[in-house]
Amino acid sequence: MKKLQVWIPLLFALVMIVGMLIGYHLYENTHTNGFFKTRKIGRVQEVLDLVNMKYVDPVNPDSLSDQAIQGILAHLDPHSYFIPAVDREEMNEDLQGNFEGIGVEFQIFNDTVNITYVLPNGPSDKAGLQVGDKFIKVNDSLVAGNGINSERIKKLLRGPGASTVTIGLLREGRPVTSSIVRGMIPLPSLDAAYMLDKETGYIRINKFSRTTYGEVMEALEKLQKQGFQKLVFDLRNNGGGIVDQAVDIADEFLGDDKLIVYTEGRKSPRREYRAQKPGVFEKGKLILLVDEGTASASEILAGALQDWDRATIMGRRTFGKGLVQEPFQLSDGSELRLTVARYYTPIGRSIQKPYNRGRDEYNDEVLERFHDGELIHGDTSSKHAGPVFHTKGGRVVYGGGGITPDVFVGLDTSRVSMTLTDLYKKGTLNNFVYTYYMANISKFRQFKDADAFIAGFHDDDKIWNSLVEFAAKDSVNMSSITPGDKSMLQSRMKALLARLMWRTQGYFEVSNSSDPVVRKAMEEFSNKVAMPLKQAAKK
Repeated sequence: MKKLQVWIPLLFALVMIVGMLIGYHLYENTHTNGFFKTRKIGRVQEVLDLVNMKYVDPVNPDSLSDQAIQGILAHLDPHSYFIPAVDREEMNEDLQGNFEGIGVEFQIFNDTVNITYVLPNGPSDKAGLQVGDKFIKVNDSLVAGNGINSERIKKLLRGPGASTVTIGLLREGRPVTSSIVRGMIPLPSLDAAYMLDKETGYIRINKFSRTTYGEVMEALEKLQKQGFQKLVFDLRNNGGGIVDQAVDIADEFLGDDKLIVYTEGRKSPRREYRAQKPGVFEKGKLILLVDEGTASASEILAGALQDWDRATIMGRRTFGKGLVQEPFQLSDGSELRLTVARYYTPIGRSIQKPYNRGRDEYNDEVLERFHDGELIHGDTSSKHAGPVFHTKGGRVVYGGGGITPDVFVGLDTSRVSMTLTDLYKKGTLNNFVYTYYMANISKFRQFKDADAFIAGFHDDDKIWNSLVEFAAKDSVNMSSITPGDKSMLQSRMKALLARLMWRTQGYFEVSNSSDPVVRKAMEEFSNKVAMPLKQAAKK
């Protein structure tokens, strides 16, 4: 018995090891079609497991899973999408409204990163960086003359708050080294807020992030102090964002518990968003500017104000994105944003355009509008007009494909000429404007604001001749350009120069002075037309 007691532990250990080996081989060989399978798994997981275990060459399981997910989503709507864990933080920065960085804007000219703007009181401003500085090194990484791109320089410059980055610069031909402590950098959604004339305010926002409502309220307060009674609210090329921000802004224009938008889906019960507080601008005349780049939350705002006859919608038919995405965080840190419902305007319009012909045709639909002539002449064929609805005031509006404006303003076709396309695609125009600005910076600094620049800058012929010479070196022939293209380009260059001096505010102040859509809005105001425009009800 004593001898047996000595061997019993060893026998148990051997039995356990043999059992584990047998169990492992049984699992490997049978768990996908298996006799011993304890739970049912889907075919997609079965295929992934088989490829991972049996495929002839090594594979990356994570990459396979990502592609499988993308393949599944490709058969749903165009706005359900998957964000890998590595991209999640960057994807959310824009909606968050800030990021950790050094506080500069830059452009890459001739393989060199040039600073075009330094955020006042930001980390780079405190470290003494200047417009015109050229990046040579970021820490130990050379970033000049080696094919540097915007994404790589962003990754090098951004990092945790309070961390230090050492920058090697070239300033007026001499090397400079600067250590910068990274900090929180805002990503404003408000591009401009100023007075178009003594009683008309203008606000433009580029997205709906977590800071948008606060930015708009500050802008409205600023305009109130300047005595605005009418407002042009510019949503052109605003692709949307956080819906709650759009609802809060709509609340400032609507009152009396008015419905702003509601959502509903197969597994999502109806949820209503209503005006909940007295708004700061519920009575004044209001025009919203929209175009084919106006989407999602922007369309919710436009649809609510149109349904309640609160504003005139002016421009071109909006994109037509009316689907609700809910984020689901996955176990590995990645995220699935899945469509769970549709948005509906107060009178029940769905603004979502059809997507039953596939993602490619869905994404090309705006280009089709150009080829069909809709962007130039408006939708005269009625083929895009969906179900007919009537606003509270009896006006006819449509669902099923974006928000159709009350006042149409066609696309300026000079902006899509071949010569201009070459100037933009090659970066020639931006390169020239920056080069010209740096060569004449002392002259530009004499202008105290955008109004003084609009009134006092008269070097149109000089800058045009310089552009022609500069473009020729970039293989862009300007000899056949039309008078309309030339006039548009001169206005564009003036606006880009203003941007270098006063950021987006200066850009839009100068650009709007010749913008046909803004001019049309001012005409409607000056004609003293009741807002919104009256239209006979068609029932």
